[in-house]
Amino acid sequence: MKARGFGRVAAVAVAVVAPFGVGLVAGPGASAAAVTTVYYTSSGAPDYVAQIDQGAANWNAAVSDVKLVKKSSGGTVVFHEIHSGGSYTQTDGHGNGDVYLDTSQVAEGFDPTRIAAHELGHNLGLPDDYEGPCSELMSGHGPGTSCKNAKPSAEEAAKVEQLWENGFGGEVEGMGTRVTSVVY
Repeated sequence: MKARGFGRVAAVAVAVVAPFGVGLVAGPGASAAAVTTVYYTSSGAPDYVAQIDQGAANWNAAVSDVKLVKKSSGGTVVFHEIHSGGSYTQTDGHGNGDVYLDTSQVAEGFDPTRIAAHELGHNLGLPDDYEGPCSELMSGHGPGTSCKNAKPSAEEAAKVEQLWENGFGGEVEGMGTRVTSVVY
């Protein structure tokens, strides 16, 4: 009887989550950990589609508890191009948000793949660390235009794994219901 009750709860949870673009995908084998899929849409940033896709691929290569999957529309992480004010994300840190990629920063010499991957990091629950070295993706613009690293460090990947090991991203200090992670 208890098993049937659990099954109903799990079915309801999946039914509620699926429309939001976040799904749980069980890997092969009964003991495999669940993988949470976060869907992103890059159509609002047509000049940087390849760089956004590469940023997502970099995260997918670094973590296994959450996967970023592209959708043509309807993603829970949506990219937009803007032309001033700096790149930023409005997110809840749990795979839902809007990313604003500033073309003027790219014109200044900042790497668009690094910007995209950095902003995806916010959507996966990570805060900025502008004091960090270029080897840390979340150091953002701190290391300057010469920094082209668009891959998360082992520590950043481990933090994302920890946040997403049970799905939907864990609580991150400073990440509330709707947070603006200001300017790349």
